[in-house]
Amino acid sequence: MGKKDLMIGFLIGIIGAFLGCFIFLEFFTEYGFIEGFTVMKNSGILNKVITLGAILNLIIFFILLQKNKDTMAKGVVFSMLIITVITLVI
Repeated sequence: MGKKDLMIGFLIGIIGAFLGCFIFLEFFTEYGFIEGFTVMKNSGILNKVITLGAILNLIIFFILLQKNKDTMAKGVVFSMLIITVITLVI
């Protein structure tokens, strides 16, 4: 179950970061998701939007720890490391 839980946690982390970016762009900017993504990329602050979107993973991480799903929580941390590297490259 270890590798399966790790992969599930990784997918939850990626989906959580995407959902966080979606929520931020839809509700806290005057643009829609696609248009906001393009505007933020052109203005050079897309990495900040991705970072703000990843805050949702912090909540997910603590919920998984409360439910004693430590391996899934490790998957969320691993997804955050991957998102960090992608953010540094962008």
